[in-house]
Amino acid sequence: MTDDVKDERRPAGELEASVLAALWAAGAPRTAGQVQQNLGTDLARTTVTTILTRLHDKGVVERRRQGRGYAYFPVRDVQDAQGLTARRMHSELDRDSDRETVLARFVAQLNPDDERVLRDLLESDDR
Repeated sequence: MTDDVKDERRPAGELEASVLAALWAAGAPRTAGQVQQNLGTDLARTTVTTILTRLHDKGVVERRRQGRGYAYFPVRDVQDAQGLTARRMHSELDRDSDRETVLARFVAQLNPDDERVLRDLLESDDR
């Protein structure tokens, strides 16, 4: 792979984030073709379909039959970028059997402001 081709590649997750943003903005289930149109990019429909399939496999979007294909929509707890980030954090936590150590290291690496926010959230009754 040449440096020119490598430089044109998008950062990891950028396409998934764009597709999710299109689904969130639509507010209703969308086919791959509809998502492709909403993105307004030169992405092939097959590329959008691949991204939607990967998001489905990760449990981030659900789908239902529509014609010969599927219409996709975000799962209930992933209605925005923050919900997606929280879901990713849970996924990473679930990958390790020593949750206590993972959480302890996570908290130890928080900056003071984030630590205060986390402490406030844990102490609040609104959880």
